[in-house]
Amino acid sequence: MSGALRGRKVVVIGGSSGIGLALAAAALADGAEVVVGSSGLGHVQAAVERLGAAASGHGVDVRDEADVARFFDRVGDFDHLAFTAGDWGGRGARDLADTDLARAAELFAVRFWGALAAVKHGVKAIRPGGSIVLTNGMIAHRPRQGTPISTAMAGAIEHLTRGLAVDLAPVRVNAVCPGMIRTDVWNSIPQESRESRFGEMTRRQPLARIGEPAEVAEAYLYLMRAGYTTGQVLLVDGGGSVV
Repeated sequence: MSGALRGRKVVVIGGSSGIGLALAAAALADGAEVVVGSSGLGHVQAAVERLGAAASGHGVDVRDEADVARFFDRVGDFDHLAFTAGDWGGRGARDLADTDLARAAELFAVRFWGALAAVKHGVKAIRPGGSIVLTNGMIAHRPRQGTPISTAMAGAIEHLTRGLAVDLAPVRVNAVCPGMIRTDVWNSIPQESRESRFGEMTRRQPLARIGEPAEVAEAYLYLMRAGYTTGQVLLVDGGGSVV
């Protein structure tokens, strides 16, 4: 289905780095016009320069609903929305007794409430046949000790996806659930030991390696193109969920 996005307008919130940037590049390669949104205007400008003439971008703070509304006013009508914004900060395992619930609530601010704000204000401008693709995390499927709040947040995105697919039909709503992907989130690991660490973390997977952002981008593209798919969560994890 190469070229299926030709003439379509794709909005990627979180498109200035990592998976979002890879998705923006892949959509452009498939013939789409791309609009990138991110909280850092400098990052947006750098991404647009890197992506080329068919890309544009605007700053947007997804924690601020009014700013989200202004972002979509600038974007105008479009066909597909992908939400990849935010990181998975605060993932460090800790006992529930030591959890600051006020800080824990911040885990939902970008990934969940930010996504919902984007859907709320973006869906009004989606053209017929369009779609929304959210981003989940594998922790929803493989909880680890000490991470119940991150697990709950990731699971909430999956249920939001299914609920929105019913509520917003015929706009299609799906989600991508990436496994371990080579993005800047791993930069805290010293470069000299990073590859061996990746090998340790992925050795039990059927595909025993870390994934690349461009590989995950293909999942978003599929969900944009797949006109009979909605309410689904697509796992892209090297098979880690089956072992």
